[in-house]
Amino acid sequence: MRKRLTDAGMADPLTDTRLLIGEVIGFSLTDFVLNGARPVSEEEMAQIEAMIARREHGEPVHRILGHREFYGLDFMLSRGTLEPRPDTEVLVDALLPHVKRIIAKTGAARILDMGTGTGAICLALLQQCPEATGVGSDISTDALETARKNAQRHGLDTRFEAVESHWFAQISGRFDIIVSNPPYIKTAVIETLDRDVRKFDPMQALDGGKDGLSPYRSIAEKAVDFLNEDGVIGVEIGYDQKVDVAAIFASNAYGCIEAIRDYGGNDRAMIFRK
Repeated sequence: MRKRLTDAGMADPLTDTRLLIGEVIGFSLTDFVLNGARPVSEEEMAQIEAMIARREHGEPVHRILGHREFYGLDFMLSRGTLEPRPDTEVLVDALLPHVKRIIAKTGAARILDMGTGTGAICLALLQQCPEATGVGSDISTDALETARKNAQRHGLDTRFEAVESHWFAQISGRFDIIVSNPPYIKTAVIETLDRDVRKFDPMQALDGGKDGLSPYRSIAEKAVDFLNEDGVIGVEIGYDQKVDVAAIFASNAYGCIEAIRDYGGNDRAMIFRK
């Protein structure tokens, strides 16, 4: 199995193989070290073979598994969602103090997560802050259904609402936190992305327009009608977009109060306030 993925050019064939086998037989990565001699049935082997074949053709491991962990919660994936990735956790980390600050002041906090996908960012914040409620918006009905299922899966569905909306078009009310991991890749760059992204991630969750900045303009220009006076906006950004995104928000009277780097040292998120 490992050799097949090595021959297919996978970057980490051992981990990929263990994750796929572990899904079928109920093993964690630690179990392979402590109890690696467990026999595999013919039925299990057939399932594993099918998964390995999908990985050989470039399908990402977590898409094959159908779920991925984010901020300590396990999120179901679907065709209309991106995988929630570890680097996005720094955005949750940066927003949590603001959510808690507002809760301490008012007793509650309302969060809007635009382009919610799996619901990961909003649901992670809700799980950490029981007094908060959230709205996750997306243009993908598939993503919205997945976000609803994830909210229910983690017992957060009474505090989470999924709304079909293109940015603020169908949003009502005001929020203390507006957050988004928007599409931010330039249209012309899409075809140069790695195969596992280009062929398996939803394009509408990747394409940020000609310069990759269109979503930030949509958020910055309209947020004034939806953000409470003491609220903040948090966005994920591309590694080379910090200056441009700061300028877009500055032109709409928002100052950057925090810029956060990810685990690889790249610019990853920014927090803005009026």
